[in-house]
Amino acid sequence: MDRDELKKRTKEFALRVMKLVRQLPKDMPGKVLANQLIRSATSVGANYRSACRGRSRAEFVAKLGIVLEESDESAHWLELIMDDGMLPRQRVEPLCIEADELCAIFYTTIQTTKTKK
Repeated sequence: MDRDELKKRTKEFALRVMKLVRQLPKDMPGKVLANQLIRSATSVGANYRSACRGRSRAEFVAKLGIVLEESDESAHWLELIMDDGMLPRQRVEPLCIEADELCAIFYTTIQTTKTKK
């Protein structure tokens, strides 16, 4: 997967999360999780774009570390939504799987970039 494809994938992830967040309950827990999830999910793509503009390999890896953290955080909020039953599992699980796949991609990219000479 090249950089442009990954930029598109992270943007699509954010858009899908935005649609999901609109369906969360408007009670206190729903609002808190909506806020946290929207921040982390939209941050994945924004920080990946920033990483792609990194001026050095070290800067690229450091910024990818932030992308990995935000992807993992998104997975956490999605798991809480599922475990609490705020939304049907079948509605949330595909996004949780995508967050986990993004984590795997960014983790592998970080490790590969660190070992390149």
